[in-house]
Amino acid sequence: MTKEELLQLLQTGENERVEFKKSFDAKTLIAINAMANTTGGWVIVGVADNGLILGVTLTGETLQNWTNEIKQKTEPSVFPRVQQFADQGKNIVVFQVVEVPIKPISLQGRYYIRKSNSNHLLNTGEIVDQRLQSMNLSFDTFDVNAKFNDLNKEAITLFSYKTKETGRFTPSASLENDFIKLGFAKKNKLFRGSELLFGYHHTSIHIGRFKTADTIIDDTIISLPLVLAVEEAMQFIKKNIRLEYEFDGELSRKNKWQFPLPVIRELLLNAIIHKDYRNPTDIIIKIFDNSIVFSNPGGLYGNLTVEDLETDIYQPRHRNRLLAEAFYLMGEVEKYGTGYIRIRSWLHDYPKLEYEVENMGDFTRVYLRQKVVNGDKLGERLGDKLGDKLGDNQKLILEAIQNNPKISLSQLSSLIGISQTAVENNISKLKSFGLLKRTGSSKRGNWEVLL
Repeated sequence: MTKEELLQLLQTGENERVEFKKSFDAKTLIAINAMANTTGGWVIVGVADNGLILGVTLTGETLQNWTNEIKQKTEPSVFPRVQQFADQGKNIVVFQVVEVPIKPISLQGRYYIRKSNSNHLLNTGEIVDQRLQSMNLSFDTFDVNAKFNDLNKEAITLFSYKTKETGRFTPSASLENDFIKLGFAKKNKLFRGSELLFGYHHTSIHIGRFKTADTIIDDTIISLPLVLAVEEAMQFIKKNIRLEYEFDGELSRKNKWQFPLPVIRELLLNAIIHKDYRNPTDIIIKIFDNSIVFSNPGGLYGNLTVEDLETDIYQPRHRNRLLAEAFYLMGEVEKYGTGYIRIRSWLHDYPKLEYEVENMGDFTRVYLRQKVVNGDKLGERLGDKLGDKLGDNQKLILEAIQNNPKISLSQLSSLIGISQTAVENNISKLKSFGLLKRTGSSKRGNWEVLL
């Protein structure tokens, strides 16, 4: 690095690959560990968070002592490149960190990665995920005790039919040879993915039709081989959403589902393929009057972010490679990270619908819901009064109330897809902000948005 390049980094500011430190301390070590476990970068010591050069005091052995401390406290040891610069009579030290090939490395028994411009402590599951990714493995590629005779014949028949139909794989007369060729087994050993796809396992898809967040109209638990579970789940969902009608210019009637079935299918397959099957919790799908919510054990995988999913160039990350491969061969999904691109395309024909992805660490939640109509630019007025402090659900509540001042708590719960208790908590916050009040009785009164 040249001095000019250093000054350019100081001007650009902190990001995923650059962090400023006033002095060399424990947080400096954490930043170095996090960058080594992510994409590498530069930790610059002697600089304030805003890029102002403060300088550090150096003696003849300072840099060597710092390097030794990094080496001794990381396992395997990290050896960053160290450079010293002077500007305006002040010393600056730059540690250039290279991404390690086998992750994660530890810092005194803890593991960190870099997210945006901050450092994140990994939990046990994330540590395992990092190790699997760095070794090009996935959870569904480990041996299980299941035998070929244990597999569901109907699931295998459906898989063979669909792969032959797509032309992506032509089955032979030997199931065992086919599975070895596809990487679903080795010799006499089946992999976890094969058991999940074609066998009997302890994981389910739990789907419920709700009138309100705590009123269930219908529900089912699907505990089939995953190849069969998709159609079973789709049938239940279709039974519990509306089939509507539209008339074109020639007054002919056209059927139209309340929610586009390709979008529902894509979200269902995403949940199945990206579930963390180490977690015994079911995939949970909640169907409300105006929304569907998919809750899936396992956060976004491989440093993928919600912001990445909004682009057309995000790189796919597969927590379960065999599941992704099987559904690709069947023509159900693509392997090129185009799922959310296709979802946005399909929703062009449904301008009144929107979707939202929420990454909750150990869970991923996706909402597909009807937009709340904003007839008089409520969002613009919110920007002038606490708009930045409001969560998305609070804004949706205000918009819903603006459209229907008599709307009930249970209706809000169903519309937004959160519990009635969560609605009440958000309403309390809106009242404290001075944005909402109730006039009249609890049963016959109205809501009033104060803007």
